[in-house]
Amino acid sequence: MCLNDIMMSLFDEKLPSEALVALARNIRELRLNRQWTQDTLSERSGVPLSTLRKFERTGKISLESFLKVAFSLEVLDELLVATEPKEQSFTSMDQVLDKVEPKKRKRGRKS
Repeated sequence: MCLNDIMMSLFDEKLPSEALVALARNIRELRLNRQWTQDTLSERSGVPLSTLRKFERTGKISLESFLKVAFSLEVLDELLVATEPKEQSFTSMDQVLDKVEPKKRKRGRKS
């Protein structure tokens, strides 16, 4: 299972709580595909074993710990790419003009 599969399975979900469970399930699958125990992943990531167990059971984990796990499973780069903002493509000049936002005044005193 690759990160693309993980991200696609999240799009099928409707609620953030369901996404948590899906992420945990997918990370567990990545771990098992490498034939790693939770203890092995804990040692490689530096995330406490109890945190990994809770994550796989409930989907709850800190962002920092999640990123450590993703790094250990070699999917962190894919995760970063998957969350990069996409540049908007335009099909007409009207869309371009609609997208143009007025310049915001910089902070400071009025003269």
